[in-house]
Amino acid sequence: MKLARAIHFDESDQRVYHSPARTGEWCISGGFEFSNWAKADLSGKARQAFANGWLGLETAGRVTFVAVTQIEQAELDTLTDMLALHFVTYYGAPDAEVAHPVAAEEIGQMAELCDEHEANTLLTVSRELTDTGVREAYRVIQPQDADLDQFAIHGALDE
Repeated sequence: MKLARAIHFDESDQRVYHSPARTGEWCISGGFEFSNWAKADLSGKARQAFANGWLGLETAGRVTFVAVTQIEQAELDTLTDMLALHFVTYYGAPDAEVAHPVAAEEIGQMAELCDEHEANTLLTVSRELTDTGVREAYRVIQPQDADLDQFAIHGALDE
């Protein structure tokens, strides 16, 4: 199974999001956060989180790029439990048991998106507010094929 981890190419996420996700943390779309938003909510850093931010599952921070990678079932189970608790703490779910199936569905949707891509594929998300709710679109950036010789140093270390 695959999921996506936060990746940073520079420090821009530190400036554009109220709370940036940590490099390497597992991420999902997190579009549910914006389900009750109106145009008046779309300003400043909140607008950037809405427009282009993936949700980090450990920090609840946002990140612009994620990279597809393998995930083990035990990690997936832990993330689902964490997201269920997030729903209880921040969205008023009555308890983690009730929130667990919804958390599993959110993570499952992200896993489904990732499963169709090679490892190291980069993904971006873009959202827009429509009359019927939030619309998400994804952009896929394929991993570059690079010859190892471009990066390897040949020779012995003791020469």
